[in-house]
Amino acid sequence: MDPDGVIESNWDKIVDNFDEMKLKEKLLRGIYAYGFERPSAIQQRAILPCIMGHDVIAQAQSGTGKTATFAISLLQQIDIDANECQALVLAPTRELAQQIQKVVLALGDYMDAQCHACIGGTNVREDLRKLSQGVHVVVGTPGRVFDMINRRALKTSCIKVFVLDEADEMLSRGFKDQIYDVFKNLPAEVQVILLSATMPADVMEVTNHFMRNPIRILVKKEELTLEGIKQFYVQVEREEWKLDTLCDLYDTLSITQAVIFCNTRRKVDWLTEKMHERDFTVSAMHGEMEQKERDVIMREFRSGSSRVLITTDLLARGIDVQQVSLVINYDLPNHRENYIHRTVMTHREFAD
Repeated sequence: MDPDGVIESNWDKIVDNFDEMKLKEKLLRGIYAYGFERPSAIQQRAILPCIMGHDVIAQAQSGTGKTATFAISLLQQIDIDANECQALVLAPTRELAQQIQKVVLALGDYMDAQCHACIGGTNVREDLRKLSQGVHVVVGTPGRVFDMINRRALKTSCIKVFVLDEADEMLSRGFKDQIYDVFKNLPAEVQVILLSATMPADVMEVTNHFMRNPIRILVKKEELTLEGIKQFYVQVEREEWKLDTLCDLYDTLSITQAVIFCNTRRKVDWLTEKMHERDFTVSAMHGEMEQKERDVIMREFRSGSSRVLITTDLLARGIDVQQVSLVINYDLPNHRENYIHRTVMTHREFAD
């Protein structure tokens, strides 16, 4: 690994179409029905070693098709006739977990694959009921998943594949102990697939603890295309002039749908209040809100009844809102990679 937190690839085999991956016929039908025509860069490299059973570390940004990479890999490996959880996916946010669940269900539609999202802020009894009925794949946030394991509701003895998605984001949110606790309850021979945009030291520490001779795959930033996305900036000399500039742009925003990113929850609340004071219609969402409130806001935004959403980077990773045609960075993101995460919301050709 080099000092910039970038891994070196040790796998160079590329399969550039889905037909040659020797996938189950019903899974292949699901892939094409979902709208995929040919694999993205990471799918061409990572699906094969994953379905061969190798431990895999994949480093790639959002928007490259990571979710479909591991969704296809685990759907290929599960036995639909066995009514047991055979794959477990951990994600850093509730919204990302729900998005992953949707992708797994869509790709596994013709297989009748059952996938449940175990996330905080939802009814525990509903989790218990769903898990008792039997599901093939569980996707969740670390806290709720560990709770379900503790309650013996999520049985881990048949889990073959363990996926850590957005590992850098998960560790920065302080989930390390819970990830370790979950891992301790998995079978010794479990396959581990780890995906991360960056490879800081704590991610590498996790890989050293959990993985056996992993295949390492790096999709370089230059392979992530922002083709088709027009990028503009408005030079505003003083912070206090930004609000007037945004208000001048409002009519453009509300013609379609727009997401406005701020760096902090406080800024989201402040900007929302200021826009409301000027009689502009906007909605807002951040991680401090109750889950029910977040669900309602996302539902309204997805349906189009809400047209302008102000949010933090909570939304930037993994939320696929097809009709968003404009992203505004009210604050420039603190981390360079988050610019990509925010921007590719508008352009998910290989929807994450």
